[in-house]
Amino acid sequence: MILSWTESRLWAVVAGLTDKTPNKRAWIAMAAKTAEGEEYEVLTPPTDLRQKVRILTKREAAKFDPVAAAEAAIQRLSSNFGTWMDKETEDLLGAMQHLRDGGADAERLDRLYQSAHNIKGQALTLGYPLVGSVAASFCHLIENLPEPSDFPMELGERYVEAIRAMVSEGAKDADNPTGSKLLESLTEVSDAYLEKFK
Repeated sequence: MILSWTESRLWAVVAGLTDKTPNKRAWIAMAAKTAEGEEYEVLTPPTDLRQKVRILTKREAAKFDPVAAAEAAIQRLSSNFGTWMDKETEDLLGAMQHLRDGGADAERLDRLYQSAHNIKGQALTLGYPLVGSVAASFCHLIENLPEPSDFPMELGERYVEAIRAMVSEGAKDADNPTGSKLLESLTEVSDAYLEKFK
């Protein structure tokens, strides 16, 4: 049996329950009801990560600021952000080329969507919120197409080129008037294109 995402998450939670977990019986009953009438297997994780964690003393806990620790970790990694964004952009360009070469079918369009979605999800963290907004608009366009064959190749190429240009030129946020205007223009054209399918 293949579990849905929700069911598999529920089973992951149940597998991690201990005797000290509040409402353990309620969780198990909910999980059992989810899989009622179906074959299932409970998978127990091989390693209990709780054994790997050191509990902070009260003194350590009082000094520990998780937000500051996370910000420091991001700061340490920030020198790699540009390289990571370049890599994501290369993946998007490759997906667009693959679509262009073979035509718009479900597999190729999904690959392009995944590349744009990765950029949308990572852009803010990597310091490119404007690029993330362009990628989000591109994802919206792809998500709302009735069929893969309805993909507007020229508009898609404009999105990909806009993302590539913004990353290479460092147009990171709304303070860049050219990038902001480009986002506005692409979104308007996309909305107009999708309107004909309603």
